[in-house]
Amino acid sequence: MASLSLEDLEELQSFLKDWLRHSGRTQADLRRALRVSSIRMPVLLNELQRIHGREGLNGLAERLCGIDLLWQEQPGSGDDDLPDLESSLGQLDLLLEEIRQGGGAGA
Repeated sequence: MASLSLEDLEELQSFLKDWLRHSGRTQADLRRALRVSSIRMPVLLNELQRIHGREGLNGLAERLCGIDLLWQEQPGSGDDDLPDLESSLGQLDLLLEEIRQGGGAGA
């Protein structure tokens, strides 16, 4: 399975930063959810690229959506800020829709 391009990784990094900010989470929260050893963005992106390599774009999107659902169920996940939460979910929905329309092959 093809790996993510440099442009894809830059877009994913931008998405992750927005998602974390809007959901009231940190890179440390994402590190725990992904079970990696570091909060550094390159390490997080490397793990997401591994997921993409194993499961394709659909698997990557499903993993991120699963993390988002987990965070929603946990106290202190930014639930007091519903517009930001809705924005985060909307971004994940857009990502899934984009994958279904153009990039879902090979998953």
